[in-house]
Amino acid sequence: MTETWLSMSAADLGRGIAAAKIDPVDLCEQYLTAIDTHRYSNRIYARTTKARARAEALAASRRAKNSVRRGPLDGVPISWKDLYDSAGTVTEAGSALLAGRVPGSDAQVLANATRAGLVCLGKTHMTELAFSGLGLNPVTQTPPNVYDPDLAPGGSSSGAATSVGFGLAAAGIGSDTGGSVRIPATWNNLVGLKTTSGLLSLSGVVPLCSRFDTVGPLCRSVEDASLLLAAMRGVAAPDLGHTPLQSLHFAVLETVAMEDCREEPLTDFETALEKLANAGAKITRIKIPEVAQAMPLSACLYTSEAYAQWGKEIEAEPNKMYPPVKERFEAGQQFSAVEYVRDWQKLHALRKAYKAATAAFDAVLIPSSAILPPDRERLLRDADYFISENLLALRNTRIGNLMGLCAITLPTGTNGCGIMAMGAPFGEAKLLRVAAAMERCVETTHPTINR
Repeated sequence: MTETWLSMSAADLGRGIAAAKIDPVDLCEQYLTAIDTHRYSNRIYARTTKARARAEALAASRRAKNSVRRGPLDGVPISWKDLYDSAGTVTEAGSALLAGRVPGSDAQVLANATRAGLVCLGKTHMTELAFSGLGLNPVTQTPPNVYDPDLAPGGSSSGAATSVGFGLAAAGIGSDTGGSVRIPATWNNLVGLKTTSGLLSLSGVVPLCSRFDTVGPLCRSVEDASLLLAAMRGVAAPDLGHTPLQSLHFAVLETVAMEDCREEPLTDFETALEKLANAGAKITRIKIPEVAQAMPLSACLYTSEAYAQWGKEIEAEPNKMYPPVKERFEAGQQFSAVEYVRDWQKLHALRKAYKAATAAFDAVLIPSSAILPPDRERLLRDADYFISENLLALRNTRIGNLMGLCAITLPTGTNGCGIMAMGAPFGEAKLLRVAAAMERCVETTHPTINR
């Protein structure tokens, strides 16, 4: 065994298993040992599933020896955000309101991944009920940012990101309602894929806003994201091929996405664009006024559904929640059913206009986050700072959710920065091929683990 296994991509680990160079049992034990001995383990994993992981790894080892592997990731160990039901294992969605909740069956995407041979290491910490982009959770645990433990890790899939960043999982499965995969992926130098709403099953996933909730991986490469998506869907992965950048035409969305961007993320984004242009990609800067018109709708659409989902539980035990997160839920009380329906009607019309404006492009590019990871302690003591940073952190990612798109963030080699590519609804196969071409150009360093 070698510690380099802990920094390898999920795809490379799968190839090592296929070549009989890695035994899934040994691989699983190395990850479990790393989790047990890591200084931040309890801040990253809510709980491990050792018995399940060892049984799944043993079965994968036997399949490998008999040349009957179930897929390219058969035997690869990954983590799951603590809002995915796992049979017989406590699943609390980072909330004291759900303390001790034990589901009787796996979420559908976890069941699909298990059938594909993936090994479940355990459940990772997250923001309460997934309603914040900062990753701060004083009720359970706040995972450390992989580059500076004093900074916010990004959320709500905070533990999913840091489990990968610290080498405690080959990949993590998170969820994205307004940016909860892409923000922690960006702030921890990972690839994060937001899938189209409706592409992957939400059965057995603790809900926040079911019309926006999506399942997505946080991982070390575009190839990993493609393979994990296929495993959770129960289908074969698309061929990413080798798309030449010279054949691609990108739009850079200047409406909303560039406003109030801090200097480092904006400079890093422009540097990534320059690399793409120098490699032959065509880049056109565009404005889409409908994006600006859509942004205010999130106040009603998100909070109304979130409060409708969890209002009774919050009202019964309000003291169990971190106040800034609780207040985000409670904001949903102010909207009427008429406002909610009308805002959805408006959003459908704005989505049509966005689709027409972007139809000629292979992807739309924006900075993944307008800000760098903020200071964790200041967020805890300054409620106004929490609100302003949370809104700005999620501002760019929320464009993809409001427009109903698929989207992927790629690391650029600058800590806490990333470039996001947005594709058409259900256009994941094309987006992944485009992202693979971008990845070869914009990354200056391959994501490495921080021990």
